[in-house]
Amino acid sequence: MTDHRDSPERNAMTDDTEDLQDTYPGAGTFRFGDTPELCQYLIGLVRQRKKTATCGAAADFADDPDSMPVVGRCDIAANWDGTPALVIRTTKVQQIRFCDVTEEMALAEGANDSLLGWRKDHKAYFKRNGGFDPEMMLVFEHFTLVEDLAGREL
Repeated sequence: MTDHRDSPERNAMTDDTEDLQDTYPGAGTFRFGDTPELCQYLIGLVRQRKKTATCGAAADFADDPDSMPVVGRCDIAANWDGTPALVIRTTKVQQIRFCDVTEEMALAEGANDSLLGWRKDHKAYFKRNGGFDPEMMLVFEHFTLVEDLAGREL
């Protein structure tokens, strides 16, 4: 399984997400992954606190600089249908080449138990979503779970 944000989806807003702006002013919205199944799997990993990082191609952020994660900002991870699922707070942002991602970074993404598995899954993801180069720049984000919105009345 790959483990990615579907950037730059951070600005897609639903009515429920807009309501969350009162609690989390300035929060953007995004989806993990590139399929409904992957999105729900990755949300589950965050809920289990196994996933504390994510990354995306730096080129994806060039068209929409506002989608870039910001240390200290809360953002809303949406289900595939756009309804809010989680609120996360960014704790660290790095720009790093794909080939320089460390095992510690890969394991923080939660979906793989080795750097080799992370590389395989992410290479496939990037090939599906605009292209892959082992020296491509990534935006690598560490985060904490602030709120699980499952069952929350909005």
